[in-house]
Amino acid sequence: MSEITSLLKETGAMLDGHFLLTSGRHSDRYFQCAKLLQYPDKAAIALADVVQRIKSDISEGKLFVDAIAGPALGGIIMAYELGRQLGLPAFFTERDADGTMSLRRGFSIKQGQQILIAEDVVTTGKSSGECAAVLDALGAQVVALACLVDRRDQDIKDIDWPMYSALRVHVENWDVEDCELCRKGLPAVKPGSRKM
Repeated sequence: MSEITSLLKETGAMLDGHFLLTSGRHSDRYFQCAKLLQYPDKAAIALADVVQRIKSDISEGKLFVDAIAGPALGGIIMAYELGRQLGLPAFFTERDADGTMSLRRGFSIKQGQQILIAEDVVTTGKSSGECAAVLDALGAQVVALACLVDRRDQDIKDIDWPMYSALRVHVENWDVEDCELCRKGLPAVKPGSRKM
C-alpha cells in the first residue's frame, strides 16, 4: 500500500459506499481529501513527491509556473500547499451566484501569466477545465494540472496539460443509467460541495 493510500485511510479521506460524484457520475469509492488536507503536516507529506517532480521539471526548463490556481472548493487548500512548497503565489476561482466559475475577491491575472491548476481529486477534469477557461479568458496560460488523487478512467484523455498526481488509482464509476449500485437499490450519497 502506498504512503498516500495510508494517509487517506488514516485520516478517513477514502470512503467506500455509493456516491454521487461532482461530475454527476456514481461510484463505489469517494475521496474526501479535505479530511487529509486538514492536517498541514500530512498535506506536506502527501504532496512532497508532486512538488519534487514539478521542481525538477522547472529546473530542467520543461515547465514554467508563475502562480497556482485552485477551483473552489477542493482546490483551495491544494493551491495553497503547492504554492507554499514551491514558493509561488496561490489563489482560487469560485462559482458566482449563477454557478459560473469566476475569479473574484480581488485576485487578478497578468497577461501571459503561466498558471498551474491544483485540484484535490480529478475524475473527469470538469472543474479544472472550468477554472482554465476563466484563466484563459483573462489572458493567462494554463501549463499543468496537479492533484492529490487522479481517479480518471483510462479512456478520459481530454486534459491538455501535463498531470502531476500524488496517487493514480482506478475506481469504478458509472453514468447514472449504468450504475450497478443503483440496480441493487442502494441509495447514493452526495458528499461533495457542488450543486448538481
